[in-house]
Amino acid sequence: MSIYSSLVIGGANINRQISDIRQRPSVVIGTPGRLRDLIETGILHLEDFHTMVLDEVDMMVDIGFIRDVKYFISLLPRQRQSLFFSATIPPKVREILDAFVTDPVTVSVKKQDTAENIDQDIVKVVSREQKLDQLHDLLNKEDFSKVLIFGRTKHGIEKLNRQLTERGFRVGALHGNRSQGQRQRTLKSFKQDEISILLATDVASRGLDIDNVSHVINYDLPETYDDYIHRIGRTGRMNKKGTALTFVE
Repeated sequence: MSIYSSLVIGGANINRQISDIRQRPSVVIGTPGRLRDLIETGILHLEDFHTMVLDEVDMMVDIGFIRDVKYFISLLPRQRQSLFFSATIPPKVREILDAFVTDPVTVSVKKQDTAENIDQDIVKVVSREQKLDQLHDLLNKEDFSKVLIFGRTKHGIEKLNRQLTERGFRVGALHGNRSQGQRQRTLKSFKQDEISILLATDVASRGLDIDNVSHVINYDLPETYDDYIHRIGRTGRMNKKGTALTFVE
C-alpha cells in the first residue's frame, strides 16, 4: 500500500498545495491558518479523514488556535481515531479532550526522566550592561558546541542576533517575524552545524527536534514553569547529557 502525504503551511505556495490536495493524499500535515483556508475554499474535506493528530496542543491553545481546533474537530467523522500530543494539560486542553474524545487512554512521560540528563544552573547577572558580555564569555567556551538560546520577545531575539553576529559568532534566529522559508533555512543551518548558536522565542521553537544540543540558555526568564520544561527539554535527549543555564538578574 502506497501512502501519499501533503504538507500545507502558511508562507508557502498555496497553488502547489491545492494541486497536492487534489491528488487525494492519505495524510495531510498542516498549520491551522492554511488548513482553514483550504477548507473554506472547498479544496479540503475533513469528512474524508478518519484519524486526527494534534501536536503541541497546549501551545496551540495558548496562542489562540482553540477555535480552529474545535472547528476542525467538528468537521471530522464522529467515528474516528484522535491523537493529542501535549507537554502539559491545562484546563482549556482538558476541555477539548472532554468534549471531543471518548474513553481516552493517556500515556505520560515523567518530567524527572528528562531532567535527570540535564545539568541545571543559574547565571547571576552582574548588571544589565554586562549581561551580553557574560553571554559572550560563555559562548566562547569550548564545550558550548551547539547552543539554543531563548528570549522572551521577537524584538529582543532580533537585537541579540545582531549583537552576537557583530561579535563574530555564527548565529541564526527563529521568531514570528521571519518567513517560513527563512525559518527553514536557519533551522537547516543549525542542524548541519553551519551555525553553532540558534536564538528562538518560545512559540517559534515549539516542535523543534534537533540532535546534540549541548546547552540551552534562558537569556530571558520563561513566563511559566511549563515553558521552562519545554525549553530545557531541547537538550539532554536520547540519554545524552545536556546543560541548561538560566540568566537571573
